[in-house]
Amino acid sequence: MSRTAEGALILAAAMLGSFGVALVNIASRQAIGDDVALTFFVMITAFGALHAAVRRWAPNGSPYLIPLAALLTAVGLSEIYRLNPAMASLQKWWLLIGAGLGILALWGLSSGGTQLLRRYRYIMLLSALGLLVLPLLPQRWPLPIRGLAVNGSRLWVSIDLGVIQMRFQPGEIVKLLIVGFLASFLAERHEALAMRTRKFGPFELPEPRQMIPILVAWFASFGVMIYQRDLGASLLLFSTFIAMMYVATARNTYLVVGGGLFTLGSVAAWSAFTHVQTRLEAWLVPFEHYETTGYQISNGIFAMASGSLSGTGLGLGRPSLIAFAPTDFIFAAVGEELGLVGSVLILAIYALMVSVGMGIALRSRDLFRKLLAAGLTFSFGLQSLLIIGGIVRLFPLTGITLPFMSYGGSSLVSNLVLVALLVQISHEERV
Repeated sequence: MSRTAEGALILAAAMLGSFGVALVNIASRQAIGDDVALTFFVMITAFGALHAAVRRWAPNGSPYLIPLAALLTAVGLSEIYRLNPAMASLQKWWLLIGAGLGILALWGLSSGGTQLLRRYRYIMLLSALGLLVLPLLPQRWPLPIRGLAVNGSRLWVSIDLGVIQMRFQPGEIVKLLIVGFLASFLAERHEALAMRTRKFGPFELPEPRQMIPILVAWFASFGVMIYQRDLGASLLLFSTFIAMMYVATARNTYLVVGGGLFTLGSVAAWSAFTHVQTRLEAWLVPFEHYETTGYQISNGIFAMASGSLSGTGLGLGRPSLIAFAPTDFIFAAVGEELGLVGSVLILAIYALMVSVGMGIALRSRDLFRKLLAAGLTFSFGLQSLLIIGGIVRLFPLTGITLPFMSYGGSSLVSNLVLVALLVQISHEERV
């Protein structure tokens, strides 16, 4: 696909987002106001600037990722506006910030390439650990940066500068930093991890000393996350860790051991945390606990069922009955108002993005770039699968956001940077 076609698709996505906002206004019998034009302007500015940056600094990069991300963002913005216009206004600001950081990443890597990231793997690791600790800061103390508990989990950081107040989830940024660290470390040590082994019964495992830096990073990251009660992000990072080990070594042992550790961790989490037991109860028997733990999942199921094949129409459903619909259950809201057809199209776009990302990893000749692309793509795809699977009751709810669609600035910013990194990797492989 040419760059001109990429630009045309971005224009179409911006028009789709503004058209969705207009439909919401019409459905609620309001005049078509400034929000329609503002949505178009913000989307064409954000994704158009990313497109221009790619043409300038990564002209050989994949032309598919940015239009697909723009389509998901357009649907997400329309549905968030339908649920909560104030949240949609904030999401537009985060979209511009995320696009700006994505452009900054492309510019920063334009001279030295992604190999610059490889040199600073331990800085990325220390930065990730520091960000993970930030939500544990006191909620009340003199400094302007504070930890913040939301719904029983300490995942947020609040920054109060007097004139400006904002909050974000460091875990979304940590995901990128941990993947970068693992890609750099495994690219250097993959032969030792794959060849130097010891026998433990039927299993062949690497020499213990080869695993020390990764295990330290794993225990530190997951220890903090378990303390914060952010088990969804813990599962995401652990699965990404195992997947990258498998890609680096091609040894099935890591999948077996990873599955065993996941099972042990799940049992331990169920035994230690009451909110994990509550989520399992809501997953298994939501209708028996409709007024308490099963309220959110039950209403999500009712919403998607009422949407049927073609949906009720944007602005004509009742997704506001779902608790935390803009953040946790945006896919159920889309399922009600766009129906099965719209839901399948959304799933197809996510599948295409994962396919493009894995294609970039497969075509990469350099091992570091291969691991980086695979890790970023796997984390993106698994995050999407976990939240959608939780909504349709394939898995218990994990409390993570749906990339590009859910309300949340941290998620939107980190995923735009993720897309920029994948575009840069694909550019370097074609030079």
